[in-house]
Amino acid sequence: MEIVTRIARMRHLAPRLKQDRKKLALVPTMSALHEGHLSLIRRAQILADAVVVSIFFNPIHFQAGEEFDVPARDLARDAELMAKRGVDVLFAPSVDEIYPEDMLTYVTTDTLDCRLCGAQQPNYFRGVTTIVNKLINIVRPDYTLVGQKDAQQSIIIRRMVRDLSMDTEVVICPTHREPDGLVTSSRNALLSVPERQAATALYRGLQQAQKLVERNGVRDAETLIGAVRQVLDSEPLVRPEYIALVDMENLAPLTAIAEGEECLLALAAYVGQVRLTDNIILVGSTE
Repeated sequence: MEIVTRIARMRHLAPRLKQDRKKLALVPTMSALHEGHLSLIRRAQILADAVVVSIFFNPIHFQAGEEFDVPARDLARDAELMAKRGVDVLFAPSVDEIYPEDMLTYVTTDTLDCRLCGAQQPNYFRGVTTIVNKLINIVRPDYTLVGQKDAQQSIIIRRMVRDLSMDTEVVICPTHREPDGLVTSSRNALLSVPERQAATALYRGLQQAQKLVERNGVRDAETLIGAVRQVLDSEPLVRPEYIALVDMENLAPLTAIAEGEECLLALAAYVGQVRLTDNIILVGSTE
């Protein structure tokens, strides 16, 4: 595995990786790799002949300061994990390499940036779209793999690629969960033992809503959101930030699930001082 820190070197390598009509996949990450990231890498290796994993801790994400509370980053550890799993290139540029001091250009997706998590984290998704746009332009992958875990981010990236006619296919991969259902995340390491137990309420709440849809044919958003909230409110350490039922394209709020249509039930909550998110896709009953 080659570790690349310069844009020029990555641009030189990418066409070589794609020689003889070979396919190239990109897995963008911010480091602190875990089993969720590794599941994306495994999927990338099924789809493509060569895999580039990028590690870049994006300062534009964190202008509000809140999200700096993440576990320490360890590039050597992450590189060892990727090398053992057969990744072809680790692209780990510095902030100065990615963002010129006088940079004035950013990518936004208008209303998608402001909904759900974006309502509480101004500029966060501007940071996502700007860095992913740059990475795709540098690496030129046939496939760009992202996780359903970060549903809003994945939908925004897919929309950006479509709207800007970018030559890559966005592949949204299933959420990786711990045995008790909690989404696999580097932020889980920040939870105390009682908080870690309480955090399982997020998925349990979503599952309760899913049961109402699948077993009882419930489609009403107020009822489904209420079911999730009831589970969250049963845990004193959990403070919901939002619970929303939205469509899969524009993240617009829904009053009900349309028959046979997919929608996203998403939430964010603080467990102690740690902010966590989760989501599931629901499909309206056709019966």
